[in-house]
This record gives sequence, C-alpha cells and structure tokens, in this order.
Amino acid sequence: MSKTALFFAGQGAQTVGMGKDLAGKFPSAKAWFDRANAALGYDLAAVCFNGPEPELTKTENAQPGIFLVSWVAFQLLKEHVPALRIEATAGLSLGEFTALTAAGAMSFEDGLRIVRQRGRFMQEACDVTQGGMAAVIGLDEALMREACAEAGVVLANLNCPGQLVISGEADKIAKAVELAKTKGAKRAIALPVAGAYHSPLMASARPKLQAELAKIKISPPAVPVISNVTAQAHGAPSEVAARLVEQVTSSVLWEKSMRTLLAQGFTRFIELGPGTALSGFMKRIDKNAQVLNVADVASLEATVKMLV
Repeated sequence: MSKTALFFAGQGAQTVGMGKDLAGKFPSAKAWFDRANAALGYDLAAVCFNGPEPELTKTENAQPGIFLVSWVAFQLLKEHVPALRIEATAGLSLGEFTALTAAGAMSFEDGLRIVRQRGRFMQEACDVTQGGMAAVIGLDEALMREACAEAGVVLANLNCPGQLVISGEADKIAKAVELAKTKGAKRAIALPVAGAYHSPLMASARPKLQAELAKIKISPPAVPVISNVTAQAHGAPSEVAARLVEQVTSSVLWEKSMRTLLAQGFTRFIELGPGTALSGFMKRIDKNAQVLNVADVASLEATVKMLV
C-alpha cells in the first residue's frame, strides 16, 4: 500500500495566469478564490490570473497567491479522489504554511492572512537591507559551507543533491559565487529575488510574524507536517508557531525533510500549486518515488487518472 505525502510550492513558483483555468472550470475553485478576496479585502485572484507580473512578484502578493492556488489544487484533488488517504504534508518555505493549513493546524483564512503578512514583513526586511541569493549547482555541501564561511553568507536552501541556495549581503553573494566556482561548482547564478531570504538579514520580520501568529488559533495537525527547520514532524501548537518564526532566518532543510518521509515508507508524493520544482527535487533525491502534481486542469486530470 502506497503511503502518500503532499508537498506545497514555495515562493518563486508564481506565474501570471496561475489558477485561472481551475477557477474557470470548477465552481468550487472559483468559490475559494472569492473567499480569499473577501478575507484579504482585495482582488488577489485578479493578480494571480492577470498580473501584471511585477505586481504578482511582490512578496506580499506572491506568497498569498501561491498559498491560494496550492490550496485550491488541494481541495480539487480531494474532491476528485475522495478515497485518497493523505498521511503527511510538507511545504517549501511559505509552502509550510499551506501544508499546516491542509493538515488542519490553522483555518484557511488565518493561513492566508498570515502568509500575506509574512510576505509584507519579509519585504520590509528586504527594503532596509542589501541582500541577495544565488543557486549553486553541482557542489558538495561541505565545500559550499566552506565558501559561505569564507564569504560571510549562509546556506538558505538545501533542496536536493547538487542544488543548494545561498543567501546574504549582495556583495558577499558575488564573492561566494566566485568561491563556489573555484571549488568546483558546475554553475552558480544570482537569483532575481528582492532580498536575502532565510538569512539573518530577515531578522526584523521575526518578531512581527511572532505577534501575528500569537493572534490565531493553531491546532495539532491531523497528520504529520514536516518542519523546514528540523526536517522532522512539527510538535505541539506552541512549537509550530516557534518553528514558523525560526524558519524566516533558518535554512530550509528540504532534502533532509524528504529523506525523513522516504525513511518512513512514503513512496508517493503529490506537489500542489504552481510549478514543478519540488517534483524535480524529489526525482533527484529518489528516482524510484512516484511523483505527481496538480497545478492546472491538465495536471489535475492526469493525476486523478493515476490515482483512481
């Protein structure tokens, strides 16, 4: 019997038009977009469907937009495959909030609003720092850590074998990129992001996020939700909030998180939300795992066909 885990997209997966065909075809999907607009007090659905791209890319829109489209994909999956048994969830960075909401740890409205606030707080941190990020391909983690220490930056994401992301002050990122290349990296490329996510430069966002999380009800998740910070299942509700605050400045241990699930016997993984980055990571982590995704009508139909 396959054990199934869901994983939810993170920032960078946004694309103009995301969710539009789902809302056009399924009344239940449109209802979720309408509900989100009502909860936030502005037309987030229109930003997802029509952009323009600079508006969607703003952290305070991209984060709730990805959360919303991922949530709609999750609801449609449940609607079309009601017998599907989901036994764990995980999400990359902001996707961890979607994963927790899907597991019943917070309400849809609370999750959406918190992610919108988180995006705003992180943007504020970006605005007062000169930060950047870079993806490094084909370098061993130990050598990358040496380069980070030498340049004064941090490892932000450990995504899969051969793919690491570094974060820190923009001039130091440039130095780290050069060091990574001298140590044997196949490629090291600066990322088009607003700042240094998952680094100490995001510290000003932490107390603001902590204050917002204190205002909402967090319940014990109905299924294990893997924490980006620990690569283990979240604990009590108070610990959930603490880990989510810590996550803002901590490394995202994605590969380790996936290996935790693989070690527990999970063999099927369904990515929910725009893009297929997490599916790509899983194929690099374990080529034998079954990886499906729901991002639009075509991928929903293909995944449903595989599951029923």
